[in-house]
Amino acid sequence: MAVYTDFSDEELERFLSGYDLGAVQSLKGIAEGVENSNYLLVTEAGQFILTLYEKRVDPADLPFFLGLMDHLAARGLNCPTPVHNRQGEALGRLADRPTAIITFLNGISVRRPRPDQCGAVGRSLAELHRAAEGFALTRRNALSVESWRPLYEACEGRADEVSAGLGREIESELDYLEAHWPRDLPSGVIHADLFPDNVFFLDKRLSGLIDFYFACNDMLAYDAAVCLNAWCFEADTSLNITKARALLTGYASVRPFTPGEIEALPLLARGAALRFLLTRLYDWLTVPEGALVVPKDPSEYYRRLRFHRGVADASAYGLDL
Repeated sequence: MAVYTDFSDEELERFLSGYDLGAVQSLKGIAEGVENSNYLLVTEAGQFILTLYEKRVDPADLPFFLGLMDHLAARGLNCPTPVHNRQGEALGRLADRPTAIITFLNGISVRRPRPDQCGAVGRSLAELHRAAEGFALTRRNALSVESWRPLYEACEGRADEVSAGLGREIESELDYLEAHWPRDLPSGVIHADLFPDNVFFLDKRLSGLIDFYFACNDMLAYDAAVCLNAWCFEADTSLNITKARALLTGYASVRPFTPGEIEALPLLARGAALRFLLTRLYDWLTVPEGALVVPKDPSEYYRRLRFHRGVADASAYGLDL
């Protein structure tokens, strides 16, 4: 989440005239994340998130994202849902950007997750995978292995500005992962970005999942590998095996891993680390000047990638083989 696009009061009033939300009481920009322009919108009907989709988001993907939230919520997953206007549409335009209003989800994201919270995330991720079964639309993962080299090339050889020798290591990693990436593991709809800031807790329980704008069809275990990277490393870059075990066993309590997924987990975790290293590297080098957003340091995922390269099997993540 971030703020890149502004608009006038009159533009907002015209946009909201198509909804049954009452008068605006307040509007505040949300300066987190890097993808879209987001505002906390308060009207007589309650609190909402107003999202203007920026140029990095393909408008053709928006029916998938918005429809998925409706699908998941209808199957019991606690997540935000798009507000439909009087014509039944979930998507409109504001300030020449595709725009949606999303329901507000109560809760707090955690900065230093505990093992029990990691376990809850694992369970919720598996519940998401189960709930997404039968969703009619599909979307390829635009940030899977095929896109990593073009993304690196878009950084125009500037990786060593972050760390000396980083470019050479990325190129070597790309060669390896492109040659060994698995293709035959169980697949379905994945969240693909379930970081701590996209999970809310309330009264010591997980209250919901947000931000489905990277959701796509891909290997289910890859989604668990993303979470392993996002939730289970400490500030000193070490893996907390207690958190990793809790997350993975929590997932397996809802949807057991196949033997092939367990065998592939170190490679999937390695690929997930490279994916976020590359997107953070690109944002670090190219974020627009003046945007109300601070790009995230890519070095964090450089260190995680190096850890995964030394892992022999999934027991290093706490799984009982």
